[in-house]
Amino acid sequence: MSAGAAVAGWMFPEGHRYARTAPLLLVLTFVSGLVDAASFLGLGRVFVANMTGNVVFLGFALSGAPQLSALASVVALAGFLAGAVVGGAWRRDDEPARLFAPLVAVQGLLVVVASAAQWAGWGRYAVLVPLACGMGLQNAVVHRLGVPDFTTTVMTRTLTALAADRPGPAAVRRGVSVVALAAGALAGGLLYAGTGVRGVLVAVLVLLVAVALAARRRPGAGAGSSDAAP
Repeated sequence: MSAGAAVAGWMFPEGHRYARTAPLLLVLTFVSGLVDAASFLGLGRVFVANMTGNVVFLGFALSGAPQLSALASVVALAGFLAGAVVGGAWRRDDEPARLFAPLVAVQGLLVVVASAAQWAGWGRYAVLVPLACGMGLQNAVVHRLGVPDFTTTVMTRTLTALAADRPGPAAVRRGVSVVALAAGALAGGLLYAGTGVRGVLVAVLVLLVAVALAARRRPGAGAGSSDAAP
């Protein structure tokens, strides 16, 4: 049994069609923490993954709160939604697991664009837009997979369920997701302190390439009968 299958079996003893994508989704959760650290710390108090935060920031900015930009929040929201629209519409009737690798690869290409913009000094919006689009793509493909408790970005509902529901395998998945996001944010903050936005984006790109390659090796990951939901 592979390490990925072992992790999937530990987190989904009840079985799920796409259970074997769980380790890759945890990596994407870590990536979300990294990317939001880069955007919040280096692009002017705006998120590219946490859209709940951007909606709140937009309200604060419109109220006149200092150090917040309504335009930055709107741009991030628009970029995220554009990415989500593309990720949701692209080959809509195909098996979601088969789209996982190519969509993550496109997300990696968008990170390359953002990194190039950062190196060239084209301004924060040239960096912000491709990052937000990439996170929209990520959320769309994760939504299409529908693996329970692995949203990769939104933790409010995850924390609520973790506190309100009975202990069990779902609680393990939720706890691991929260830890992965927090660890990504911590790593992103430390990387930003030492290398700035560029260093964080390099780490993000490496992880996305690794996820895309791992998913491509088994495009039907989790679709086998051993993981099928009853």
